[in-house]
Amino acid sequence: MFDINGGELLILVLVAIVVIGPERMPEYAKQLRSLVVRGRDMFQEGKATLKTEVGDEVDWKQLDPRQYDPRRIVRDALNEPTSPPQAASARRLTQAPPGQAPFDTEAT
Repeated sequence: MFDINGGELLILVLVAIVVIGPERMPEYAKQLRSLVVRGRDMFQEGKATLKTEVGDEVDWKQLDPRQYDPRRIVRDALNEPTSPPQAASARRLTQAPPGQAPFDTEAT
């Protein structure tokens, strides 16, 4: 999220100690702790609410938004097995007796 490594975090902590000062540091540490605890509790409460409203048996694959990726849809469509083409299946003419014209049975 913030892309901070260990060294950068250490520098930020040292700067915070210098700027805030040792007198006010315990007060800010308590505020930070309470903020983290509240955030954790809110997350747990939301998770419990979701579990009670939706239930335990949720098909997360069906709700995955990545399934609607246009590249994936096209790739899946191109990889589908195709049925063999049927020659002249659209128009089938019946054999007419000699002396009569053939007609299309699907058109009449």
